[in-house]
Amino acid sequence: MTLAPLLNASPAIQLHAFAAFTAIALGGAQLALPKGSARHRTFGYAWAGLMLLIAFSSLFIHTIKLWGPFSPIHLLSVWVLIMMPVAVWRATRGPMRGHGRAMISTYALAVIVTGFFTLYPGRIMYQVFFGP
Repeated sequence: MTLAPLLNASPAIQLHAFAAFTAIALGGAQLALPKGSARHRTFGYAWAGLMLLIAFSSLFIHTIKLWGPFSPIHLLSVWVLIMMPVAVWRATRGPMRGHGRAMISTYALAVIVTGFFTLYPGRIMYQVFFGP
């Protein structure tokens, strides 16, 4: 394992990747920790902020170009940019069940599933974990 491919990537990719690493850990902790506590709310706001940062930074990453500079993964970024404010609103004013579903689905789809796609041969994270 070597961070060299990531450290040689564009600033947008570096920001995106390091925010994603943090979101993986923090999101996993959120799912395991008791719900409703002050710590849960604090971690939750931090995780939602990281997810917004990850989604926004992805709009500046154009390694796979299917629709102009964008690819299907950018649709997920738009979804996250919409869902995070909705999920936070649901936690503060709306149905708690909807909040939990929105957060769990975002973690599963936007963090875990797409994280595995970054391990496709030829991609930067593949090089980080498995070498060139």
